[in-house]
Amino acid sequence: MNARMPTLFFGHGSPMNAIEDNPWSKGWRAIGQGIPKPKAILSISAHWYVPTTAVTANAHPKTIHDFGGFPPELFAMQYPAPGDAELVERTQDILRPLDVAADHAWGLDHGTWSVLCHVYPNADIPVVQLSIDSSQPPAFHYALGRQLRPLRDEGILIMGSGDVVHNLHSYAWGRHPVAPFDWAARFEALCKQMMEEGDHTALTHYEALGRDAELSIPTPEHYLPLLYILGASHEDEAPSYPVEGMDGGSISMLTVQYG
Repeated sequence: MNARMPTLFFGHGSPMNAIEDNPWSKGWRAIGQGIPKPKAILSISAHWYVPTTAVTANAHPKTIHDFGGFPPELFAMQYPAPGDAELVERTQDILRPLDVAADHAWGLDHGTWSVLCHVYPNADIPVVQLSIDSSQPPAFHYALGRQLRPLRDEGILIMGSGDVVHNLHSYAWGRHPVAPFDWAARFEALCKQMMEEGDHTALTHYEALGRDAELSIPTPEHYLPLLYILGASHEDEAPSYPVEGMDGGSISMLTVQYG
């Protein structure tokens, strides 16, 4: 019998974190060294946001460089983790009656590989991505996380990758450090408080959380992966935050771990 795997939401921030040695990449490496090695990984990334629910069914998923304007060494990065046909089939089964398509065109986007290249640098653990259906409301995504929860007892690491606060319009693009904007810091603190109180309903209906939420989540795709992780958590599990920080004043690098 497999030990229950933790479930984690990673604030992935800039793709440059894949090739930089900074507090966030160091923290991700420490997570990989501190948790049990999973049988496989199911990743929900902000960067596969499409109007359907699908899983990557490639035997050898490609490394997608879904960004522009970065140095050549970042585009040279490869994360050759294998796919996992068994996990594809199990995910499709566990999410029934929802029809989950087997997708052979997508691969591993930077929301997944820019983190995993530090957590599991050998790329020797199979990885499957689950898309985020852009046509569905937040409660749908939380409910899918709930359905996926049994995978944790089957040796599967369920990871979400996005940012609790993600406002590129306010991001300080210069190289000098910038203090977090007050609204960004307040919203991140509110999210942590609600997670600690187990108030997943309020976090799911984040549109009602006021102006700080509007500024922190101008578009939903980077926030929604958190809802999968909240759904996959157990009621007796308290959240911990193995990685924290705010990049450019308006990108939360918060990692949330249950279990």
